[in-house]
Amino acid sequence: MAQAAAATIRRTTRRASTRWVEEYRVELAMLGVLLLLGAVLSVAADNFLTERNLRNVMWQSTAIGIVAIGQTLVILTAGIDLSVGGIAALSGMVGGKVMVETNVALGIIVTLAVATLIGTLNGVFVSYGKLAPFIVTLGMLSICTSLTYVISDQASIAGLPDSYRELGRGKIGSWQYYIFIFIALYALGHVMLTRTRPGRFIYAIGSNEEAARLSGVNVRAFKTMAYIISGFLAGIATIILSGRLGVIDPDSGSGWELQSIAGVVIGGTSLFGGKGSLIGTVIGVFLITVLNNGLNLLRVSPFWQGSAVGAVVILSVLLERMFRNRGS
Repeated sequence: MAQAAAATIRRTTRRASTRWVEEYRVELAMLGVLLLLGAVLSVAADNFLTERNLRNVMWQSTAIGIVAIGQTLVILTAGIDLSVGGIAALSGMVGGKVMVETNVALGIIVTLAVATLIGTLNGVFVSYGKLAPFIVTLGMLSICTSLTYVISDQASIAGLPDSYRELGRGKIGSWQYYIFIFIALYALGHVMLTRTRPGRFIYAIGSNEEAARLSGVNVRAFKTMAYIISGFLAGIATIILSGRLGVIDPDSGSGWELQSIAGVVIGGTSLFGGKGSLIGTVIGVFLITVLNNGLNLLRVSPFWQGSAVGAVVILSVLLERMFRNRGS
């Protein structure tokens, strides 16, 4: 009896392990690439594995990584959010102006409120207005960038209060606050996507929007939710960035849209929606960061670094397509 029970447990464990590997085969492949890249750089660059450099890699991954969470949700619905950089810049500038004139708490609230409002507008135009996500968010990026320069008059806000800078520089032991925020947001996002009805609905919408609607899913509401979360997280990222640097710049968030999309795609999330995970996204974000960091340490010209990242993105999409087709 005991032997039979043990055999049943072993078979169940093997089946569960096999299902897990099948489900995350793309993510595991990209993790292998990340580990291989790290091994190569540890040999090629003497200072790659130093504590200072590893902390630098973590810092460089934080803001883009947080933005990439929202970008993942949007792309899983078969959408795209090109406005995250503009949202970060505008919300940070408006919140900074309020902070300077009032207090830190109100400035943070305004930053998050503005970012969430813009994300809501994106979602409403896409979901209820039935406009193309690319057009809506590209237009919103232009609007936000323009308003940021109008409000700031092309000037940065410096001399931020120490209590605000604590968000980007404060520590618990030897760990910065932003590391805990980064981990917590990814954990919450992963649980939402894998363990809750909204997460299942997001996958269903991306896989087949019409089938999801006929199944009773409020497609418009959940698509809007993805853009709202994306905007809100862009606000959090700009708070952490400005707190770390001690300045709110009108160019904050520049390029975040392409970097976050690259991280999501490299992590195995399909641009057609319905397939992907936040586990893959965090791997993709770190892969981009480690690649750029390694190229800097090796003194490779910055003009070539974009080519390297672009090649990785294209190869990642090919790899994702090959693995998905083999598993279907």
